[in-house]
Amino acid sequence: MTTESPSKPAVKKIGMIQALNMALHEAMSKDERVIVLGEDVADPEEGGIVGVTKGLSTAYGDLRCRSTPISEQAIVGAAIGAAIVGMKPIAEIMLMNFTTVAMDMIVNHAAKLRFMSGGQTGVPLVIRTATGAGLSVGGQHADYYEAWFAHTPGIKVVMASTPADAYGLLLSAIDDPDPVIFVENTLLYFSQGEPPEPGKRVPLSVANVVKPGSDVSLVCYGSHVAPSLAAAGKLEAEGISVEVIDLRTISPWDRKTVLASVAKTGRAVITHEAVKPFGVGAEISSVIHEELFDKLKGPVQRVGAPYCPVPYSKPLEVAFMQGAEAIEAAVRKTLQARAAA
Repeated sequence: MTTESPSKPAVKKIGMIQALNMALHEAMSKDERVIVLGEDVADPEEGGIVGVTKGLSTAYGDLRCRSTPISEQAIVGAAIGAAIVGMKPIAEIMLMNFTTVAMDMIVNHAAKLRFMSGGQTGVPLVIRTATGAGLSVGGQHADYYEAWFAHTPGIKVVMASTPADAYGLLLSAIDDPDPVIFVENTLLYFSQGEPPEPGKRVPLSVANVVKPGSDVSLVCYGSHVAPSLAAAGKLEAEGISVEVIDLRTISPWDRKTVLASVAKTGRAVITHEAVKPFGVGAEISSVIHEELFDKLKGPVQRVGAPYCPVPYSKPLEVAFMQGAEAIEAAVRKTLQARAAA
């Protein structure tokens, strides 16, 4: 006679918004220096446009979670000043396109103060910002500018693809002694995933090998992790083994993990939602060619959006967004060298 072991209760999944909110509560409850400021972040304004900061001003007071006027330069400038005097500010710039208004503060002040002070003045600042195509919000509300910030020494750039990673990465960003741009995808706000382990940090600059493989290395991040896994699953059915790597931190990116993977597979595809020319994929492709040229079995491929603003028209927006089919095509293209050899 055998006795069946009791089944484990199903783990309730959580959304990206809830995970980010949990991280903010965690940080603010344990460190009074952590403050939040930005447009509509306090509870009288319902905790932001999607509710990431909901409940913070009620729990910790208006002085620690403060709604500001519509002035991105003032938000970032105030946050930099607070960071210099020992606070740990989290500034919300509602949409990534609006960081352009504060570029002087971000690039010439936040990023450079440690260098210009001989290492004496750190700026422990997190700038949270959202972006992404798919909601028909047009060309001034959905662009990805991570390559701009990755090109700026002194700034870290982070982008999560799951609720658990969003929680852990945000906690690590808040702990970091230097400025971090924390990019949130608007469509992923409504995604569901496994809940994080309370208090568990996800270290910055450490990629996650989401799916092991042996034929092609597929490097992705943010909104392109899910379509990368979908493409890899379809190819797996044909006997093509794809290793999927979620960068999680774009700058400084995890060169060690990516190069070890490509050295193993001999082929690489880099994919992101941002426009393809001059993007993050170009930098990673260049490093792969510089470091592993003699190990490559096929040309490195890149997938990115066309070189134009995000269209408002829904059919054009759908064409603009490169998904699983485009990623699959890129993998097949780099594999063609095997067939020709």
